[in-house]
Amino acid sequence: MERALLHHAFTQISMAAGDGGFHAPSLDEFFPPIVLFAGTPFALNRIMLIRLLVMVLLVLFVAVATRSLKVVPTRGSSIVEFPFNFVRNSIAYETLGERDGRRYLPLLTTIFLVTLGMNLTSVIPFLNIAGTSVIGLPLLMAVISWIAFIYAGLKKHPGAFIRNSLFPPGVPWPLYIIVTPIEFFSTFILRPVTLTLRLTMNMLVGHLLLVLFFSATWFFFFQQGPNGFTLFGIGTLVFGFAFTLFELFVAALQAYIFTLLTAVYLQLSLAEEH
Repeated sequence: MERALLHHAFTQISMAAGDGGFHAPSLDEFFPPIVLFAGTPFALNRIMLIRLLVMVLLVLFVAVATRSLKVVPTRGSSIVEFPFNFVRNSIAYETLGERDGRRYLPLLTTIFLVTLGMNLTSVIPFLNIAGTSVIGLPLLMAVISWIAFIYAGLKKHPGAFIRNSLFPPGVPWPLYIIVTPIEFFSTFILRPVTLTLRLTMNMLVGHLLLVLFFSATWFFFFQQGPNGFTLFGIGTLVFGFAFTLFELFVAALQAYIFTLLTAVYLQLSLAEEH
């Protein structure tokens, strides 16, 4: 009976999909139509508008958070200052040390706040998609991280950074034929690629899962009518809320990972081995 019920359910879903009922999410959602300035270099779609909104909110947040700083913060200011203190103490100083951490703290704080803000829009009603779920913004931030890595290395070790990156000391000379191409690919190409894909794919898959669960919930509750399929709707609704909480965790985790890896790359370029 269970097999027959599941088979009947999947058959009904497939039939409804063909009749315009249930529609599974697709990659087309990440390429919405242009809503402003169509046909110009400044054309904006819904995702671009979300990014602009997040940037405005972040600027306002930073302005409010730094307007009345005190040596002994109040309870409210402690909450507002928490992300700044977190990046400073848990990422910048922990990875780079106090001197270098203070130097690159503005970059790391910006990367963390932008990534977190853009990720959180995936679960905000009426926005419902992350600004980092399309590859353009993650790629831009990865390139900025990569440029900072190169800049830090060249500034700290102008004569040895590139040489020691491609020709690690202590390796027998014949092995450089194999080691140098690997080091070049892993150090100067693979790092920005992995930063980009890790962030993009996590937010893209999270959006698809949430849309799938809540679309299925709507289908079972309101398009199938009062029948046994309501039980499936309850199940997809529970999974939808569970994955919403998980998406919040992923949004914060990916912001932390992206910022931490940027700090780690900076630390590697500043290490005395170069």
